[in-house]
Amino acid sequence: MQTVAGPGGPAQTLGWIGAGRMGTAMAARALRAGHEVKVFNRTRSKTGPLVERGAKVAETIGELADRDVVFITVASSDDLLKVLVGDEGLLTGSEVPRIIVDCSTVSMDASAAARAAADERLVGFLAAPVSGNPKVARAGQLSMVVSGPRPTFEEVETALRHIVKEVTYVGEGELSRLVKLCHNLHLGVVIQSLAEVTVLAQKGGVKRADFLAFLNASILGSPFTRYKSPALVNLDFEPTFTTRLLRKDFDLGLGEARLLESPMPVAALVHQLLGQGIGNGLGDVDFAAVVEMIGKGAGLELEPENVPVADGLDPED
Repeated sequence: MQTVAGPGGPAQTLGWIGAGRMGTAMAARALRAGHEVKVFNRTRSKTGPLVERGAKVAETIGELADRDVVFITVASSDDLLKVLVGDEGLLTGSEVPRIIVDCSTVSMDASAAARAAADERLVGFLAAPVSGNPKVARAGQLSMVVSGPRPTFEEVETALRHIVKEVTYVGEGELSRLVKLCHNLHLGVVIQSLAEVTVLAQKGGVKRADFLAFLNASILGSPFTRYKSPALVNLDFEPTFTTRLLRKDFDLGLGEARLLESPMPVAALVHQLLGQGIGNGLGDVDFAAVVEMIGKGAGLELEPENVPVADGLDPED
């Protein structure tokens, strides 16, 4: 297996912390591109699909310290700080990697704390959250926003472009975290609006599949409306991103809006509606399940329409 060189530098070896659904899909793309990858996950059995693709397994996080670049895909701010500076964290040993690329969605404060810890050990740190879910990743359609030192970004840019479709560098520090939070605030507002108009069309006598077929073919159609259409039509809420996780990002995003004194009246209302959905048992299913709550508000008990609906995502591998 070949490793991939950074600009003007030696071949890079990659480490990966976090083999959940998203981490596995992203690391698989790195392997597909020919990178050497060593992966750590607290539950070792979850590394199986990556091992089948040629990944090595680290028994401890410390075993990734010899990597040139370590990617992190974890669920929360606390998880990020734990894997970096907690017991046996990546930055606590005598040896450390050269660069860390964190692809998690975390708070600005946690990101700044992680960067400070990396700076103390002279490790380059990039905040690089992504837009999409595991199926989007497998289809090679993820987009990534990156902030941190420009020379560090340029050193790993080739590897990043092997994993995601689009990479946008937005500047120093934690700016990419704000971009991702703004993205997810918009995501919640869009799914709320999409579910509302879909229920309205159904109450007036139009099948959800027919309404969404029209919408997706119109100027308002998008990759997002297309890949959420199967869930809205057939009520399959196997989670790609849960309502609870979306509410967490609304907590973070609205917190930043308060700090910056930037009004967000529509997002604030959707935040309350997400809380209502969680209170109604929709916390751990896909966030598209808010359509059921909207249906009940309209006096409808939604039923799956059981028709095939394309989502526009065909896996590349």
